[in-house]
Amino acid sequence: MGPVKEGAAVDTHPRTMKRRFALGIGLLTLVLTFVVSASVGVVSIAPYDIIPTLMGNGSAENYRILFHIRLPRIVTGALTGINLALAGCILQGILKNPLADPGIIGVSSGAGLAAMCIMILLPAQTSFVPLAAFCGAMVAVALVFALSWENGVRPMRMVLAGVAIAAFFGGAMTALMVFYSDRVQGTVNWMAGGFAGRSWTHVEMVLPYTLIGIAGTFLGSRWLNALQLGEETARSLGVHVPRARFVLLVLASLLAASAVSAAGMLGFVGLVVPHIVRLLTGADFDYLLPAAALWGAALITGADAAARTVFAPVEIPVGVFMSFLGAPFFLYLLKKGMKE
Repeated sequence: MGPVKEGAAVDTHPRTMKRRFALGIGLLTLVLTFVVSASVGVVSIAPYDIIPTLMGNGSAENYRILFHIRLPRIVTGALTGINLALAGCILQGILKNPLADPGIIGVSSGAGLAAMCIMILLPAQTSFVPLAAFCGAMVAVALVFALSWENGVRPMRMVLAGVAIAAFFGGAMTALMVFYSDRVQGTVNWMAGGFAGRSWTHVEMVLPYTLIGIAGTFLGSRWLNALQLGEETARSLGVHVPRARFVLLVLASLLAASAVSAAGMLGFVGLVVPHIVRLLTGADFDYLLPAAALWGAALITGADAAARTVFAPVEIPVGVFMSFLGAPFFLYLLKKGMKE
């Protein structure tokens, strides 16, 4: 047998091609949805005219439409998709529960109630909406953990506790709408979940939280991978399990709260995207997190474009569109989990 040539190919992970495919297709889909969303609308703009128009070589009207109306909306939607997808990945990882999602376990409802309190009771302090939403999300997490704890966190108890907490906070939001009906007009579309009227101010409001959350989750991917092996194995690898879970929960709440503050009650993104991406990348969070971020941004950008054009001139909220997509998916996962 001849000697092995130096530099011969080494074995690669069997999912390597699928992981590259997930990242590549996610990036390509995100670019395509950006272009389509910027092009379609009441005033159509050809895809090849987008860049020249933004560079000042197109009509002034098209520039105003792109820069002041469509681009802020697209970027806000992309950031929201990233935040919700990453939050869903984190929650599913630390809880080892495929049904974990910011909306399902009550995190989004807690953030929504706190944000609505600021918008209705203190309308002049809207800059504090993300911070208030984060505090509300943390309160919801604490309540869900307290209700589901019984010699450890039980996944099904957590889902049921989350449903109860979400219903309670939802009732509180309805009460606010009843008692302050004269101030509620601006929050109706926000509760349905959507991006109508979003501006660069919303981008500036969400972007810092997104950057912090992205950096934290990617740095914490090692913790998430270790937690999948069990607490004892994670400890043997040098992970302080309670601290890691707490930091990751804070990051998930921060991401979900910032998304809620910008897009309102937009559900099921954190449930659907991680499951779809996991089919290609596997459970390795080093690949799952960036792929989920790309696919989450692409999903929301595409869904927003469809929501404002499919039934034109009527625009439906993106939250309604995602509910029709996510609710059957949740029921499928719930039925599958009960069988197992």
